[in-house]
Amino acid sequence: MDNLLIESTKKTPDVAFNTDGRMRISGRSIPEDASKFYDDLFEWVYYFCQNPPESTTFDIELEYFNSGSSKALLHILRALAEIAKKGNKLTINWYYEEGDDDIMERGEYYESILEIKFNFIQTD
Repeated sequence: MDNLLIESTKKTPDVAFNTDGRMRISGRSIPEDASKFYDDLFEWVYYFCQNPPESTTFDIELEYFNSGSSKALLHILRALAEIAKKGNKLTINWYYEEGDDDIMERGEYYESILEIKFNFIQTD
């Protein structure tokens, strides 16, 4: 299994999913067809979760994302939540800009329905 690295565009985020458990998604996520973009990410996460390292850290630094991206991100987070339930360490770092209540509240929503503790990190 290889690392998944995707450079950002005007409509899609920067993605760095590493097999050692370091994962990051950042930027804007407003693809016209979210499933087309996120299907590869979910497939990678699915295989990653079959044999995860002892510790996984997922940094989410999205400044804006549309509803299609929101559903896709939740799908990925659900898959990762399963590795935590199996006893592996999972750290979710949710970054949001100071005053951006919408992004912060979306993270709180995910945290509540997934029943996983998120680290909320405010940026300038």
